[in-house]
Amino acid sequence: MSTTSPAVIGRSQGMVREARHLLFTVTPGAAWIIFFLVLPSAYLMAVAFMSNGPYGLPQMPLSLDSFKQLAGFGFLGWSPGNLYTLLRSLWQTFVATGLVVVVAYPIAYYITTCRAKWRPLMLLLVVVPSWTNQVIRTFGWMNLLAPGTPLSGAAEALGLIAPNMGLYPSNFAVTLGLVYNFLPFMVLPLYAAFEKLDTAQVEAAQDLYATPARSFWHAVFPQTLPGLLAGIVLVAIPAFGMYVIPELLGGGKALMLGNLVATQFSGGSNWPLGAAGAILMLIATFIGLFAMRRIGKRLGGGEEVVI
Repeated sequence: MSTTSPAVIGRSQGMVREARHLLFTVTPGAAWIIFFLVLPSAYLMAVAFMSNGPYGLPQMPLSLDSFKQLAGFGFLGWSPGNLYTLLRSLWQTFVATGLVVVVAYPIAYYITTCRAKWRPLMLLLVVVPSWTNQVIRTFGWMNLLAPGTPLSGAAEALGLIAPNMGLYPSNFAVTLGLVYNFLPFMVLPLYAAFEKLDTAQVEAAQDLYATPARSFWHAVFPQTLPGLLAGIVLVAIPAFGMYVIPELLGGGKALMLGNLVATQFSGGSNWPLGAAGAILMLIATFIGLFAMRRIGKRLGGGEEVVI
């Protein structure tokens, strides 16, 4: 007659407790991801390959017409409208992300060099605007850039715009809105990277009579690269699919891919085309993440660059 030792029983009970704890810990997050990310994405993928039925609702049979329409091919031939929207989205994302990096780097560095008691206040000043609803903030910029405002008056005096035209609606207004909206998402990762900065490397570069530009590139930039890449991901991906800012500040003149998708699900009455645009944004997201990871490794980010 064989008996199980108390040690084996204890290990078995411990494994059961760990499995139960892991189940209760993982299940809520996994359920959230499945119901609010996986299932909607799967539904969009299915709709994108369906035909456009009455009132814009998807129906069988399966078809690639939505992707052809997204590429600009319709019953009247080819039109570059959707291609222009895609290129405008890429250009606005590229310009806005670059400007955010240029503005966020000195801000993050300045906050890091402030006295410790002032740093929480400085970070609060950066983050507080994002606590306000994005629509309200965008309406604020509409009032600031409208004709007759000081900003529009200064632009008229410099000959940048025609009289009584204003800076809104325009591509410039959309770019400015994107930079303002996503600036905190770049400042915070860069600040975290600057907090870990090894100043000894900077001092060594200065002792070797390196110029400020070379000191930054060889001593500061590699150390802040993880924060920079994290910030680029946090800025570029949502900016590419932005809807509110181009809709309000663009005034129909600077529509982006997010506006194209929203239009097809509402006034455009073409759900398969809207789903195809959403899939394009999802693909662009994965391509961007892969590209940032490869760039981080090539620039020397090493294993710290995990995106």
